[in-house]
Amino acid sequence: MPLRKMDIESVIVGEGPIASLVVLRAHGEVGDDASRQLPIRIGSFEATAITMGVHSRPGGRPMTHDLLGSAISELGARVVDVRITAVQGTTFFAQVVLEREDGERVYLDARPSDALALAVRAGVSVYADESVLDAAAMPDFRGVERDEEAHELEEFHAFVEGLSPEDFNVAPDKKDGE
Repeated sequence: MPLRKMDIESVIVGEGPIASLVVLRAHGEVGDDASRQLPIRIGSFEATAITMGVHSRPGGRPMTHDLLGSAISELGARVVDVRITAVQGTTFFAQVVLEREDGERVYLDARPSDALALAVRAGVSVYADESVLDAAAMPDFRGVERDEEAHELEEFHAFVEGLSPEDFNVAPDKKDGE
């Protein structure tokens, strides 16, 4: 299946009854089909781990995903990329793609939240399978809003272009009693 490069648009860390969420945006020009968003519900600890990976602080103690990245490196492999490969209902599935020193690739099943936390630490690309986007992506509502504003401007421009001087020839107001 074809893969689409994704960017982490936002991470929402929820508490209590409010769910945590990571929103991936298809990489590409705003306003085209690439601007679809993929919201994935995750745990609050995982949301924090992704956020900490994006905003890394040197000198801190390693988190679980830091430890995993170090272990992969020390074993002579590297993280190639992360893939969101499937969705069933509200459950998403991911893979971490590793490459060993001999060039062989290894595909590890992972939860999307763990894969994303590792991806931000390793500085690798995130991809989503087109079938996942077809099944679970939301349209870019900001893009829809921009398209609507552009359409309104076009209509206004056409209206102004259609005006003639006679449209402004208004009879003067008469005062009461005249």
